[in-house]
Amino acid sequence: MIYVLVAVNVLLLVTGQVLWKVGIGSASSFKGVLMSLMSPYVISGIIVYALATVLWLYILAKGKFSIVYPLQSTAYALGVFVAWLIFKETIPLTRWIGVVLIFAGASLIALR
Repeated sequence: MIYVLVAVNVLLLVTGQVLWKVGIGSASSFKGVLMSLMSPYVISGIIVYALATVLWLYILAKGKFSIVYPLQSTAYALGVFVAWLIFKETIPLTRWIGVVLIFAGASLIALR
């Protein structure tokens, strides 16, 4: 069950980042970023992050830190996939290899 909760938390974290990225659009200055704080996407991202934080506190209370914390790294790997899928970023082979290594490492950590 704890692994499912971690997976949900990872999805919430990535969703929050995507909402923030969409919300700030192509702001090219600090002022532009500040102005985008009122974007519905940015506000939604903050709400999603708040939910993720509450869930994370529950996960920390129930799970072994040495397992659940490293599993959060899968958010980075999922973020690369989302960057490719949603934002149409070009991802070099070396980055894809890194994604595979993150998932391989997370799999090893999840083994009892």
